[in-house]
Amino acid sequence: MNELGIQPFLVLSAFLFACGVVCVASKRNAIGVLMGVELILNAANVNLVAFARFNPAFRLDGQVFALLVIVLAAAEAAVALAIILNFYNNHGTVDVDEADELRG
Repeated sequence: MNELGIQPFLVLSAFLFACGVVCVASKRNAIGVLMGVELILNAANVNLVAFARFNPAFRLDGQVFALLVIVLAAAEAAVALAIILNFYNNHGTVDVDEADELRG
């Protein structure tokens, strides 16, 4: 059976990371920025699982770390959406350029 090496997974991860960074840097909408952060975290997950597959000493650790990153991403999304909803209720917009003060 023809098995893929680690290189295609690293290329996919680099592509996801680059898309996430471009999304975070270019979007002015807070939801778009959150989507970029999720892409960056998914790129890290692809790396963790790929290295867990191809490194016998890292077999279980990589998958456990990937699960922890997924839990972290879910918690981050919940907290960030709560902050965005509160910001929208106070300012009527989710434009990140309008968020120049710390109090509501």
